[in-house]
Amino acid sequence: MITGLLRITGGAGRPLLVRHLLATVANAVCEGVAFGLLVPLLTALLGGHTGEAAHWLGPLAAAVAVGWAAHYAMETTALALSSAWRRALYERLGDHVVRLPLGWFDETRTAQLERLLGRGVNTAVRGVFLTQTLVTAVVRPATVLVFLLCYDAWLALAVLVAVPVVLAVFSVARRMTERTDAAHDAAAAEASARLVEFAGAQPVLRASGGARGGRRELDAALDGQHEAARRQVFGALPGLHLGELVTQLAFTALLVVGLLLATHGGVDAPRIIALLVLGTHFLQPFAVVAGAAAGLTTVRAAIGRIDALLRTEPLPEPPHPRPLRVSPDDGPPGVELDDVVFGYGPGPDGARAAVLDGFSLTIPAGRTVALVGASGSGKTTVTKLVARFHDVDAGAVRVGGVDVRQAATTDLMDTVSLVFQDVRLVDGTIEENIRLGRPDATEAEVREAARRARVDRIVERLPAGWASPVGEGGSLLSGGERQRVAIARTLLKDTPVVLLDEATSALDAENEVAVREALRELARGRTLLIIAHQPATIADADAIAVLEDGRVVEHGTHTSLLAAGGRYADLFGSYERAHGWRLRNR
Repeated sequence: MITGLLRITGGAGRPLLVRHLLATVANAVCEGVAFGLLVPLLTALLGGHTGEAAHWLGPLAAAVAVGWAAHYAMETTALALSSAWRRALYERLGDHVVRLPLGWFDETRTAQLERLLGRGVNTAVRGVFLTQTLVTAVVRPATVLVFLLCYDAWLALAVLVAVPVVLAVFSVARRMTERTDAAHDAAAAEASARLVEFAGAQPVLRASGGARGGRRELDAALDGQHEAARRQVFGALPGLHLGELVTQLAFTALLVVGLLLATHGGVDAPRIIALLVLGTHFLQPFAVVAGAAAGLTTVRAAIGRIDALLRTEPLPEPPHPRPLRVSPDDGPPGVELDDVVFGYGPGPDGARAAVLDGFSLTIPAGRTVALVGASGSGKTTVTKLVARFHDVDAGAVRVGGVDVRQAATTDLMDTVSLVFQDVRLVDGTIEENIRLGRPDATEAEVREAARRARVDRIVERLPAGWASPVGEGGSLLSGGERQRVAIARTLLKDTPVVLLDEATSALDAENEVAVREALRELARGRTLLIIAHQPATIADADAIAVLEDGRVVEHGTHTSLLAAGGRYADLFGSYERAHGWRLRNR
């Protein structure tokens, strides 16, 4: 456990750990010595020799005083060490998470990460206090055993015989707990993800009258968590109670041996009573270990999960990154996808299912290209590969002629911006959300970006103006208003390449007009890759690529593709019919 904690914390607090262990050992030894000195003291007192008993008070008081000082040092270093490890874990996890590819963050992993950063870190650092308990449970009985061997070898042998049995039972109990702990954590993470999903989908579920049907996945996840928790409890209880039972049986065996020595061994009653007190203190820590067994398993599991996350490899950084642009005056770079093959995770047959297969597309510098195609044709995957959410399985993605794998991630993020359909804002003000694009921007620059994205119209109607809160995830704004804030943020960031995914879908007429105006502002002097379903947005593009089965099946201008009467003409006709439907009374 200690090795695991040092590994996941990067060796933080090692000197503190050494001081803590030394203080813990000193405290445990002093406790053992104090209990050992009780034997001659009690023997003398119970035998009526008070003067002789008084001679042992000085050494006993010294052991208690040194033990008190060691206990104080143990507790203070434990608090300092747990604080240092907690801070180190948050820093290491934070530094590592921001280096993971954006494609890593799906709903399940995000829920697991949330649990790990909260409960997981706190559970792991509990290892400090658990170590303190376990070290004490080993050192104190060892010290007591030395005194027992000096006082009576038969009684020492009796308690030693019980040790392997007790440890074997604890080992069985630990394995019982380990079998169910991992399953419970996975089920709890799944339930958390489904709960967040269900809460976020409330407007849609209530509007469609499907709130009850929308609970199916949540109910299944909660049932799974309940079942996993039940198995965890019932799996751990037998081992825990068995450990306590064996400890009590060891106490009973010790009493029997003591009685035999008193009746047949020629040991007087006062000394037997004192030795039984000492033997009891030898076995007492094992009962503590029985209670700590479940905690040890939980801490080790938390350490394992944190370690697994820290071992997750980020996308490799090139040792000698190539710049995407020599200087800002070079103009916007073009984007090229060359014979790209890419797929997500293994399919049911274990093979990696290709989403893009031999995909090639060029977006000339400073031009706007729209991607159209049926759902699942790979449009969003294209934008994610350009932003390097993932690395391609084959082929290459280039920005400004440079393979994105040969560019530094910071340079790529300074060159490419993304605006998705499902915009999430931080829980702050409108101005703070826009300023995320470039925190050092002046107030005038923020206002200009907001004006060009038509956010100023939103601010005018809000009582708090620029200081108006947007709510968690932007919940206090409409979908179109969130889009405009996101576009303003992108305008302020001022990257030469912009990727837009369904930016104008599912908007009311007013917001659609405002967003289209903002997109025209965004297109000036930039390379744009747009995924869109709205006919007007598609028609505004300089070129259109039609995707089907992970390939470009048609490419050209809006006019030329309509004239060709192929797949694009069919899709565009479907979009227009869907866009122009009306309800009529007959």
